[in-house]
Amino acid sequence: MNRFLKSLLQIAFVAAPLKGAQSATLEAGDAAPLFVLKTHEGKDFDLKSRSGQWSVLYFYPKANTPGCTKQACAFRDNIKKIHEQGAEVFGISADSVEAQAAFHKEQRLNFVLLADTGAKISSLYGTKLPFLPVSKRWTFVIDPELKVRAIEKNVDPVLDATRVAAKIAELKSQNP
Repeated sequence: MNRFLKSLLQIAFVAAPLKGAQSATLEAGDAAPLFVLKTHEGKDFDLKSRSGQWSVLYFYPKANTPGCTKQACAFRDNIKKIHEQGAEVFGISADSVEAQAAFHKEQRLNFVLLADTGAKISSLYGTKLPFLPVSKRWTFVIDPELKVRAIEKNVDPVLDATRVAAKIAELKSQNP
């Protein structure tokens, strides 16, 4: 990564907490903002199609970067725990369909990646960094009624997948 881009990312991460108002609108209990994005296979994915099922939307900054690779591989390696809770995982970044496809193939991922080119959905969910078309590392648990049930901000990329499986189990036990 060149020095200029690295400096911009550092500025954006430092400025992100100051921007706050953008991410303050979406909370647990809110209806999940609906969207249609392209998958890593170039197919349309419509969040509405997930009605009746648990969904995990995890937003990440950029495919094939160290933290994002650790997070994707942790979801890959723990997908069975999430499937046991009746949920599917969807990774979202502002990368192109082609970049998502390459990342999916290279890391042998077993869940769908979504290309949020232009970072419109990241903005909708409050995860977009100011000044850059890059997302913060946040994870959303969406229930079968398409309501946001949990939001985890600034997640640990290695622990996110196991935390998500436990969170879904907890949420399901509260509302059998």
